[in-house]
Amino acid sequence: MAKNVIIEIGLEELPARFIDDAEKQFLDKAAKALTDLRISYESITSFSTPRRLAVQIQGVAELQTTIEEEAKGPAESIAKDADGNWTKAAIGFTRGQGKTPEDIYLKEIKGVNYIFVKKHIEGKPTIELLPVFKDIIESIQFGKNMRWGTETLKYARPIRWLVALYGSDVIPFEIARVHTSNKTFGHRFLGKEIILDNPEQYQSVLLENYVIADPDERERLILEGIHELEAKEGFTIPVDSKLLNEVRNLVEYPTVFLGSFEEEYLVLPSEVLITSMKEHQRYFPVITKEGKLLPHFIGVRNGDNQSIETVIRGNEKVLRARLADAKFFFEEDKKQSIDFYLEKLNRVVFQVKLGTIREKVDRVVHITKELTKLLGLDEGEQKLAIRAAEISKFDLMTNMVNEFTELQGVIGEKYATYFGEDPTVAKAISEHYLPRQANGELPETVVGAVVSIADKIDTIVGCISVGLKPTGSQDPYGLRRQATGILRILSDRKWNIPLEKISGITQTLYQTLTIEQAGEDEVTRDLHEFFQLRAAFLLKEMNIEQDVIQAVVHKEIGVFYYTEEKAKLLSTKRNEEAFKPIQEALVRLLNLANKIEEMDVNPSLFETDSERALFNQYEESAAEYIEASANKDTQLALSILSELSTPIHAFFDNNMVMAEDIQIRNNRLALINRIASLITDFADLSLIEWKQQF
Repeated sequence: MAKNVIIEIGLEELPARFIDDAEKQFLDKAAKALTDLRISYESITSFSTPRRLAVQIQGVAELQTTIEEEAKGPAESIAKDADGNWTKAAIGFTRGQGKTPEDIYLKEIKGVNYIFVKKHIEGKPTIELLPVFKDIIESIQFGKNMRWGTETLKYARPIRWLVALYGSDVIPFEIARVHTSNKTFGHRFLGKEIILDNPEQYQSVLLENYVIADPDERERLILEGIHELEAKEGFTIPVDSKLLNEVRNLVEYPTVFLGSFEEEYLVLPSEVLITSMKEHQRYFPVITKEGKLLPHFIGVRNGDNQSIETVIRGNEKVLRARLADAKFFFEEDKKQSIDFYLEKLNRVVFQVKLGTIREKVDRVVHITKELTKLLGLDEGEQKLAIRAAEISKFDLMTNMVNEFTELQGVIGEKYATYFGEDPTVAKAISEHYLPRQANGELPETVVGAVVSIADKIDTIVGCISVGLKPTGSQDPYGLRRQATGILRILSDRKWNIPLEKISGITQTLYQTLTIEQAGEDEVTRDLHEFFQLRAAFLLKEMNIEQDVIQAVVHKEIGVFYYTEEKAKLLSTKRNEEAFKPIQEALVRLLNLANKIEEMDVNPSLFETDSERALFNQYEESAAEYIEASANKDTQLALSILSELSTPIHAFFDNNMVMAEDIQIRNNRLALINRIASLITDFADLSLIEWKQQF
């Protein structure tokens, strides 16, 4: 007879950001363990709150599935001796399987006979196997762990109770001196100790004790409360999905409430108000239907609505104090000037090996100037970009950014506007931090994009030059994110600048600095490897295969949007039957390249018409290819290279490349190298596993 199972881990309050992943791990690991143990069940469900992770399994069989298993032994030639008797190898095999030689039978596999035996594996009682949940619970991984008391177990938070029931029977095991039982707990303040008679009552008895175990149900109730307030009050509550997810994981029994603050605080930048509400207090801001911020907020209480007015007043008091501080900082900051804040940058270290923030700004200004020249920006845009670079970090020294660090750049734009800077310059101060996440929003303006790249490439080249490369999951200066940002901006803008030229400008600057750094060749190599990985990451996100990625970035990243287009085109071509003879010709030639040092081709040494035809086609294609490549016309560039395939096939069919005459041989290899150089400028096609070959 099938029974139900409930396993619950009771914890001190978990950080909200850990809960969803831990719940999924628990569910996946439990399902896998039951399958591996051959324990059949009807369904499995997971639950989570700040104080618990749980899985409930319906219809769990009382016995492990009994199976007949076939075990393969050695080949018959090894299992039998010359007289046809079983060898020690055969006897040892059967003994290891709990069988005798009489149980052996033969089966043919790919023309070879092997010995086999059948094993009957009787299923064990499920209750004996379910203590495996001890290992499952201990294997759950968290972003950050801790130890408590004298325990050696590292976990996100201390385990306070364990529920493990199979029907009405307790599944016996112990973790960190906490033994399993049928005892759980309701809401920390509103609930009580609960004795579970069976797994089926888990959700209902928790609900009676002010715990909603299903996170989706808590989210639904929060949204329901928000929509009710919208309908009642006539305003709009924009629901940030990330905040909603966090709030549902902060409460066990949600009650939505409306709070207010004084209208005088609306003089503050809306970003400051919203950050105070969302990031610091986990409130939802309130706006008019036209999008104007209102002096209200939506909070979610962890509990029922008893004495809710007192709760509202307490939350309003906390927010009011924070906004009062923000207003004071705002007014004080405006009494100074941009130059005042710039001077303070001299006293703050950016990185001990790379100097102060002011020294970083000076480098960013230099790189910005060089980038504007490379891009051919007009004089007006150049001046705006340089000014934006000069004042890009001034807001770091303001009281407001000191209080609201996540608003760096945003506050810079607000204050730059207040101090009379050009609107484009002000916007660029905010935009130069973009993208703030790997897949985040990109700068809208040319000036913002230029300064963003300059700032990021300075950080990357600087850190790598002084040995601060990311290792494993450690990337304290966010170099991976910033490299991804540079590549995304270059792609988005379709700027015809090779990445290597941008990093080269920065490296040249660093060679003039009096800081201890690695050699130029070492830094160049490290930068190439670092950006290769970032480019590969972005191309993989576009569903480009790894071998195609390597083919287009083997030499350099180059003009990144062009590299992307080449990768997409080759990813398509690899599956086209019509491209097969072209690919075969080009790859065949690449495989013979680099046999000699670079040499000139001497047409007078050609012996066959096919040699001359290939050379003539190369000269014609080379000029056309260079023009197509300069125009970043991906389709045309590959089409021009494809025209070489027919004469390449003819060349190999009619010529012995490794001729006995050394001059003839080297001349043919020189021709091959010339053509190979043209092909690899597009991509190293020899690195691609061409699908139509299989």
